[in-house]
Amino acid sequence: MSWSWRRMWRDARIPSVMGMPSITNAQPVVRLRDVTRTYGQVVALAGISLDIHRGRFTAIMGPSGSGKSTLMNVAAGLDDATSGEVLLAGANLRAMDDDARTRLRREQVGFVFQAFNLVPTLSARENIVLPFELAGRRIDAETAAWVDHLIGALGLADRITHRPSELSGGQQQRVAIARALASRPAIIFADEPTGNLDSRSSREVLTLLRTAAQEYGQTIAMVSHDPVAASYADRVLVIADGRVVGDHDRLTPQQISDLLIGFEVGAA
Repeated sequence: MSWSWRRMWRDARIPSVMGMPSITNAQPVVRLRDVTRTYGQVVALAGISLDIHRGRFTAIMGPSGSGKSTLMNVAAGLDDATSGEVLLAGANLRAMDDDARTRLRREQVGFVFQAFNLVPTLSARENIVLPFELAGRRIDAETAAWVDHLIGALGLADRITHRPSELSGGQQQRVAIARALASRPAIIFADEPTGNLDSRSSREVLTLLRTAAQEYGQTIAMVSHDPVAASYADRVLVIADGRVVGDHDRLTPQQISDLLIGFEVGAA
């Protein structure tokens, strides 16, 4: 892979965000304390406490129905916790109204989804800068240069005027990642980002995410059911029955598979 990640991050500067809380390297980007989430009688999260620090690539794993997607949604402010404390980029989500949380997500959070979520009538470049348009934020010279860095680093320079239907799945996901990185967020939440990709494109996307976190300080939390995808992360959280039942440094795909099988067998 020839993408010039080191140069891209060396030349970039983290912007200050007016009106939003700031965090230091020592503070977690995400902090959950005794967080629960219930839907009627169903307990999706049952007293979860965890921190996600800057520059970590965290994979969130678990059997179907374990609560991993709910955990991501609560941590990102897309869903409300029933009880407990949720801090995102230094802000207490439970103390914020919907408008304030929307502004926080726009300015501090990037998202990458399995389905890419690109606007089909827009070009690749227009999709990348769309969040700025929606937020009413002017793209100044520094930001434009940063976007150009992303486009070149992700190998999209010769496809930037193409619409999503003219791009491969891997290229579409790279556009989505560029869009997530464009605002230099405090954290990127990735929900099954390789679910619609072939094995080669999956490896490229996962290597990109791992490099962004390990060498250049981007914080990433990825929900995945795939042990191979999770093996690219430097931390693996395992969720079962709404609780954190495993917290591990980097594991091999086989070790992750064994963990998941063990929890499913134990629950049977």
